[in-house]
Amino acid sequence: MHKSVNRSGVILAVIAVAVLLVSCSTTRLLEDGQYRLAKNNVTVVNDNHFNAGEITPYIKQRPGSSLIFGWNPFMSVYNWSGRDTSRFVNKVLRQIGVAPVVYEPDLVDESAENIKSHLEYLGYYNSSVDSRVNVNKRKITVDYIVELGKRFKIRKLDYSVPHGGTFEQDFYLDTVNVTIKPGDYLSEAALEAESARSAEHMRNLGYYGFSKSYYFFEADTLDASGTAALEMTVREYTRNESPDNARPLNRYNIGNVSISYPRSVKFNEKVLRHMNTLVPGDPYSEDAIQRTYERFSSLKTFSGVNMEMSRRDSNLVDCSINLTQASLMGFKTGLEASSNSSGLIGISPQLSFYNRNIFHGGEWLSLNFMGNFQFKANENIRSNEFGVSSSLSLPRLLLLPDRWFSNSRTIPRTEIKFSYNYQDRPEYFRSILSASFGYTGIFRRLLSYQIYPLQVSGVHLYNLDPAFYETLSNNPFMRNAYQNHFDWGSGFILFYSTNTDLTPKSSYHYARMQFDVAGNVLSAFNGILKQNPDGTHSIWGTPYSQYVRVELQFGKTWTFGANDRFALATRILGGIGHAYGNSTALPFEKQFYSGGASSLRGWPSRGVGPGLSELDNTFIIPSQTGNVKLETNVEFRFPLFWKLAAAIFADAGNVWFTKMNIASPDAEDTTPIHISPDAVLTMRNFGESIAADWGMGVRLNLGFILLRLDYGLQFHDPAMKGNKWIGPDRWFKRGNNALQFGVGYPF
Repeated sequence: MHKSVNRSGVILAVIAVAVLLVSCSTTRLLEDGQYRLAKNNVTVVNDNHFNAGEITPYIKQRPGSSLIFGWNPFMSVYNWSGRDTSRFVNKVLRQIGVAPVVYEPDLVDESAENIKSHLEYLGYYNSSVDSRVNVNKRKITVDYIVELGKRFKIRKLDYSVPHGGTFEQDFYLDTVNVTIKPGDYLSEAALEAESARSAEHMRNLGYYGFSKSYYFFEADTLDASGTAALEMTVREYTRNESPDNARPLNRYNIGNVSISYPRSVKFNEKVLRHMNTLVPGDPYSEDAIQRTYERFSSLKTFSGVNMEMSRRDSNLVDCSINLTQASLMGFKTGLEASSNSSGLIGISPQLSFYNRNIFHGGEWLSLNFMGNFQFKANENIRSNEFGVSSSLSLPRLLLLPDRWFSNSRTIPRTEIKFSYNYQDRPEYFRSILSASFGYTGIFRRLLSYQIYPLQVSGVHLYNLDPAFYETLSNNPFMRNAYQNHFDWGSGFILFYSTNTDLTPKSSYHYARMQFDVAGNVLSAFNGILKQNPDGTHSIWGTPYSQYVRVELQFGKTWTFGANDRFALATRILGGIGHAYGNSTALPFEKQFYSGGASSLRGWPSRGVGPGLSELDNTFIIPSQTGNVKLETNVEFRFPLFWKLAAAIFADAGNVWFTKMNIASPDAEDTTPIHISPDAVLTMRNFGESIAADWGMGVRLNLGFILLRLDYGLQFHDPAMKGNKWIGPDRWFKRGNNALQFGVGYPF
């Protein structure tokens, strides 16, 4: 009986909220004689293949954005407010909500003319656009009925360019790349695109200052066949000039190149010369100018790069590169905190110091300090973690030929890292010493990479609690995960994003992949390495780990509404690791976990899973992990007032172990691997083992930093026996919710 009540309570609550939002009028605040523009319809009557979406942006008045089947619940929220805008409640409701779009009749005719102009630009001449206004109570739908005009296919294409000099020859050599072909439809859009392409090509051949304004087009459409004869003409003056302004179209070479920067910045001028790809005497090229600009910008030692080109005479262009000093040193801070209803409090501060010119050659030095403190108030339960790391990034490639990237747009960098991590948990003390060597860079502006041919770490456990030691003794799987070990491997990280801003203000998407492999090189020397009684091989008395691990993450954020004030952010991530060869389990620090301020926000960090498992009492502070992870998140963000914004979110996912982690009956080593069947991922238990929460949060955006507070409520807990659904009557009970604090968006 209790199970059905909980589930019914959830359903009734959802239905009640939905009915309340849907039933609220979206026109109640309109003045007399006003109507809400509900929808625009565009119908093309004489071409079923024409994409009407190309027309929609040219309608001057568009209805408010919708979220679900044409409905926006925030428009209903706006209409909850009263007409008295001086009242605080009404101000807040109007700030949160979305105002209805008031229909303006004059904009309908203007939109029709706008559509016709755009169709002519696309090559549809003498199109007609009719409009019909449909009124339903106080809502209006506008139908735009479009009849596309006549189109002309290009019958032939002729060229006319200035004779003599190098321009004529260079132009005709490029005609094989012309994007306008006989048989194509004539359109101003195609002509503009081709003139821009051709002008860019000519500038890269040395024609400094040449632009699409030098191109003229004449089309003869009077032929009885209904086609067009097109002539493409290049003149020695622009469309905004007269023939009196004509000047020869000459190739230019690079003249003097000067580099200036504030003398307060101590910088190795040899490095600056290496950044510059402009050589006096070389042909002028716009690509070379842009490449040099991006190389200087990628140093990040200078806040501004200004490249001034000046014509010295008929064939030389001088270049002056002016660099503006940036802030070379500074600090960055970060903080995550959480508290769940069981009384567990977690605080994770971070502090970083950076110097972007440590050796006066664009070298970046970064020192990072972190902590992770978990405790229960008024109880002797705590866990402390401290970490320090250093990173040195050099604007060159050590151990690789520099000529490979001498003309690249960005400068690949060599990165050397060292870190030390100390953990003091009730069950054990652990120290981790790590080092890595690799290369980082950006490919075509949107794809960044980090490639580490060498990743080395050593893990040492000591001061084990007697009860924990006994558990390890009786559980070979946990013993292998928590033993001292040595890692020697490689890895890489690839990150692609359509928006590289720290806090993007427009729609974007991203993808991230991390791959690590360890132990394969060392396994080639097993014949000379010491073999332990359990069959593993060790270095200096410590077994080395052998595994492969991959993690994938995809995200997309849509922004919409007036000034893109609303956002719907989504993310899905997954990972899997497999131990083999010299290891029977992934090292603990390489296993996956869920929960926390940027994961499943209804649980504390490491408080979920694996699978259907209950909380492992071996650990006083939660430490639930697995070798497989799958998680998805969705968050709707909307403004409140001042610099405050809010969010409604939902998270789902878990971690598991796979069957590959359990010894088969045929294995030579018959020692049982103690993993509960509840922790193993199977198709049968997958849906049941998904943990899910929802919640609300507030954000304070101060521009230079975004502070976030989220309150997560569990509604499906796979660790519960019997009914795993948690109804509203239990959301606020002990263990079923968590308060999370963070800096920046969770994803």
